[in-house]
Parts: sequence; C-alpha cells; structure tokens
Amino acid sequence: MSQAQELNKANFEKEVLQNDLPVLVDFWAPWCVPCQMMAPILDNLALEMAGKIKVTKVNTEDGDNQDLAMTYQIQSIPNMKLFKGGKIIGEFIGLRNLETLKGEIENFIK
Repeated sequence: MSQAQELNKANFEKEVLQNDLPVLVDFWAPWCVPCQMMAPILDNLALEMAGKIKVTKVNTEDGDNQDLAMTYQIQSIPNMKLFKGGKIIGEFIGLRNLETLKGEIENFIK
C-alpha cells in the first residue's frame, strides 16, 4: 500500500494549500515508467520524513485532475512540486534516488 496520499481536484486545496506541513505533490500518470519507478522512492520518503513533510500524488490522467495539471503547468512527468503555506517553494522534475530527493527537499524546508 502506498504511503503517499492520493489527491484529486476535490481535496487538493484542503490537503495541500491549507496544510500546515510542507506538502510534496507527485504529478504522475499510470503509463509513465519513470513515475512507476518513483513510487517506492516516494513511499520511503514519506516514511523517512514523516512529521516533516506530507507526500501526496495526483494522477494527471484522471479527468478532473487534468485541470490541476494545467493549473500547475505540468509539462513533463514525474513532476514533484513542494508546497508550503499554499505556495510552491520547490520543483523536482524527473527520476531521482531517495537520498538526492530527500536532500533537495531538506534544503527547501530548513
């Protein structure tokens, strides 16, 4: 079972924009092989950084979520955006290993 919470257009504002914790949003699609490779990395990240950040996922292929992908200008995936206080404070495009992604996120949330 995934450690990353699945988001959709209905719960995005509450779970991301109004959250007190920084929130990493993984914009992904089921057909995307690098996205599938990122899934276990994001699960491990969610466990290792529990209490520091929240890890979430948005399936860009889901009809209602396509509006979110357009709003946040998702042009390539995997595309992970780090939100804090309702604003994007970091963006990570492409496949990364756990330590690299964790280090990049920690630089933004210090």
